[in-house]
Amino acid sequence: MTAVPATLATGTPGTYLEWRPVAPPYGPREQFAAGRQAAAAALAAAGSVVRTVPRVVGGRPEFPRGYPGSIAHTDRLAVAVVVPGAAGVGVDIEDAVLTRRVVDFVLYESERRSLLAPAGDYSPVELFSAKEAAFKALDGTAAGDGLLFWRIGLARSDAGLVAAFDGLSVPVWVRSEGGCSFALAVRR
Repeated sequence: MTAVPATLATGTPGTYLEWRPVAPPYGPREQFAAGRQAAAAALAAAGSVVRTVPRVVGGRPEFPRGYPGSIAHTDRLAVAVVVPGAAGVGVDIEDAVLTRRVVDFVLYESERRSLLAPAGDYSPVELFSAKEAAFKALDGTAAGDGLLFWRIGLARSDAGLVAAFDGLSVPVWVRSEGGCSFALAVRR
């Protein structure tokens, strides 16, 4: 069992991050339940009296007004983040090993050259996770129409990474621990 690194939220004051293990047999229902349990705990920690997170059309979670958040899971671990006052929040957790073909598809050549070793400090799965988190944080913006996560550009910033698409940008924090990569994007 791996817990979400507490350092993931350190760059974003007012961030409420909770995780829950996925119960056996680790299927979609159990993943959904663990994600909603983590979301309820994050909402409670943030001070929300509403702690349910229904699905909207398309399957996205709908957090209560004033408490934007995001949910992600693997087959064994679910994580939820709530950031009151944010314009958008995205979280992702990945434990997959990416093939070279996926890396070449998801990452731009400039990202592979500057962000992956030996020039950079990130693994392919960390950058994949960063793009997923940024996608969630940018969803619902004017740029969100037609937004595909792999079209988001990543670059270094003082705090970690910045993700950009169609004139909008969002900071992204990435950490790896125990075989999982975690990414958090908060749009202010």
